[in-house]
Amino acid sequence: MAAQLPRVPAQADRAAAQGGGGGTRLMNLLARILGDAGRPASHRALPVRRYVGDEATDAYEEVAAETAVAFVYNGTPHAVMMASPSDLEEFGVGFTVTERIVARREEIRSVRARELPEGIELAIEIDPERHRELDRRQRALTGRVGCGLCGQQSLAQAIRKPERVARGLRVSHGAVHAAVAELPRWQAVNRVTGALHAAAWVGPEGEVLAVREDVGRHNAFDKLIGCLLNDRADLDKGFALITSRASHEMVQKAASVGIQMLVAVSAPTTLAVRLASETGVTLIAFARNNRYTVYSGSERIVTHRETTVV
Repeated sequence: MAAQLPRVPAQADRAAAQGGGGGTRLMNLLARILGDAGRPASHRALPVRRYVGDEATDAYEEVAAETAVAFVYNGTPHAVMMASPSDLEEFGVGFTVTERIVARREEIRSVRARELPEGIELAIEIDPERHRELDRRQRALTGRVGCGLCGQQSLAQAIRKPERVARGLRVSHGAVHAAVAELPRWQAVNRVTGALHAAAWVGPEGEVLAVREDVGRHNAFDKLIGCLLNDRADLDKGFALITSRASHEMVQKAASVGIQMLVAVSAPTTLAVRLASETGVTLIAFARNNRYTVYSGSERIVTHRETTVV
């Protein structure tokens, strides 16, 4: 089993993978890669009646957990998101940075999750000046699952354009195929519930390094970004893979932290393609069944065979 585990960014995790140590070491490594995905709170067995043709059978089905998560900044309620109850501290970090509530990870002082009867409260302490700016923006709402615009009050706020990303990343043509093929092995909760999106961080050779899951596609990506920022990962040395469509907000989140390449298994939108072109992000979509389409930034893909279709 150990030889089949994907590589992870931290040197300590590489040592754990190579040094043996039995079941505890293996479980620690899996937790490192998958976050909280294996915790029972992520899903629950519920009684159902299953019909196949004319026959009915009583059974239990694993159902993905979903809960209200309240974001509270320096004691001030900000937004309520519907999300999976796992990796919430990383969710808080990723959301706070990608929504530009702070400019960088270091302006987040702490993230604490607290269970309440109605859901979960994320108490996030940020730099006081950033909190004053947040108050001026007056953003408070109840969002649907993974609400992408999160209560923005103007078009300028909603369609903001991050700075252009760096240009140094090069990814082998086969790396995209390898990552897409490997990802399902690490979608632990989706494998039993069929209800979750995933976001993965992938090395330039196609090795999956970290995976986060959530009922909301934006949430999964925020959790992954929070994981990467907490680890101080080098975002110039890899790309993001998502199991959803590539919408404008997903490109926006990638560019806001400097991710140079975003791969989606489903379709892009016109606004996503435009933003990717404007920010220099390589945008790949329909990455499945040993094929994919590049919509912007094809110079980052290294391949020996290219055909131009007129």
